Amino acid sequence: MTMDQTLPADGTQTPDINDLIESTPPSGKHRGVAAVAAVATLGSLLFGYDTGVISGALPYMYMPDKAGGLALNPVEEGLIGGTLLIGAALGALFGGIMSDRWGRRHNITILAVVFLIGALGTTFAPSVFVMYPFRVILGFAVGAASATVPVYLAETAPKRIRGSIVAIDQLMIVTGQLLAFTMNAIINAAHGGPRITIEANHNAATHGVKLGEQSWDNILALQVSKGGPLNDEQFHAFINNLVINSGNGEAWRWMLVLCSIPAIALWIGIRMMPESARWYLAKGRVREAIGSLKRVRNERKDGPLEAEVTEMFVLFRHEREEAAQRGSMKMVMQTPWLRKLLIVGIFLAVSNQLTGVNTIMYYAPKVLEYAGMTTTASITAQVANGVMSVIGSALGLWLILKFRRRTLLIADVIGVGITLLGIAATFQFTIAPHIADGTTPPTWAPFLVLGMMALFMLIVQSSNGTVVWTMLGEMFPSKYRGIMNGTAIFFLWVSNAIITFTFPSMMAGLGGGLTYTIYGIINLVVAAILFKVMPETSGRSLEEIEGYMEHIYSK
Repeated sequence: MTMDQTLPADGTQTPDINDLIESTPPSGKHRGVAAVAAVATLGSLLFGYDTGVISGALPYMYMPDKAGGLALNPVEEGLIGGTLLIGAALGALFGGIMSDRWGRRHNITILAVVFLIGALGTTFAPSVFVMYPFRVILGFAVGAASATVPVYLAETAPKRIRGSIVAIDQLMIVTGQLLAFTMNAIINAAHGGPRITIEANHNAATHGVKLGEQSWDNILALQVSKGGPLNDEQFHAFINNLVINSGNGEAWRWMLVLCSIPAIALWIGIRMMPESARWYLAKGRVREAIGSLKRVRNERKDGPLEAEVTEMFVLFRHEREEAAQRGSMKMVMQTPWLRKLLIVGIFLAVSNQLTGVNTIMYYAPKVLEYAGMTTTASITAQVANGVMSVIGSALGLWLILKFRRRTLLIADVIGVGITLLGIAATFQFTIAPHIADGTTPPTWAPFLVLGMMALFMLIVQSSNGTVVWTMLGEMFPSKYRGIMNGTAIFFLWVSNAIITFTFPSMMAGLGGGLTYTIYGIINLVVAAILFKVMPETSGRSLEEIEGYMEHIYSK
């Protein structure tokens, strides 16, 4: 077989691997795995920023149109989050298919452009109805990146550090969220918090609201949930009878536009990186696979190249010996062990969202306002959750090397459940009685909630996110990895969308006590299920994992 030929479809012709490696030059300049990870995970940074930024933007979006906001109501608030997550679900599903068909690197390049379009579209949207389609576009990029970047890293990283390299992807997600929380706090501080100027008040009862410039918190304090006299319907009627001259509500646009910068950096950087060698080999493009692998391997640290290439060829031949239809979802569903593996993967993905992590990522300022904080204080306090997320993810880089994936995840979910029950107890026994009496909760109550939120973020990000995203990138067979990983992440985003859309209504209708009790109990149940069904992938190469999965799920 000549060097410029691809492998035959049936995989019967085996090249001389040593000769092939010696005679095939690297396909470009050497790129260390750290450099590849740094560039590729800009997609994960964007993922984190775009999902986290909304927590600080929503308080400004709630402000009236005349004050620069979007005059959101609770349903529109849910749709702001939900439309992005619908797009993310579609991106995860179709992003995996695109990744399998055209390549991991190619997909990330396209997604950088989609990120930019979504960021600019949401920033300059004149109304919430114009924003919705751009939120779907932005969500598509988020979901497709979540399906593509971990696979690209898992296939590019050497076995010795694959777990920690893929865990860096999770670290970059939470770093993006911390960046969003920090920029939200800076922009909020620069604007002096949400402020409006009231020209006239046509309400029969003023409820103590004065004319002129003032904090938006003065108006929000009239709500029952803040100990005020007005229910939701009465509050919005009161707002409609105010004549508002101006305000600083457009601060949310500054928060959203900033993610266009890393989108441009991702487009530039990923064009200088190699394609996944395993994707090339899955397409039978041997020469390109070897050339790509040579660009990212250091044999003194990563071991002989011949051993890794041999493993890749063995797997390639095994796949080719199966049906010609391999790679389709139809074949996954018709193959019992693949079907079982997919179900487990979907459960792992959904369990990541059932922690309730995104109720804090998206709504922590609102939850803290329920607990008695001002808008400005709650936006600033969200930075603490972001810091604990980054610390947790950094700790996860060490934990995933020292402990087995299964042990980490089960322990994490139990810890999450206990912490959520602690938040529930604080709301139920400390905050809810004051809301019922129309009085303000004690000043220490929101800080206790914040402290438990921070502990929650430390626990969930040090184990759950790290383990789940690592496993989704490595547990599926190479030929099906894109479509199966994408399908699992599709369900992750669907569950995320459901939780995001329902959480505000749950808080309003059930209160913080019952809402967080439900999430706490769910996580304890999830831990019990994981104990029975979760496989172990630690210490195995991707090829060994495939054989192991086929063995245990063929029984």
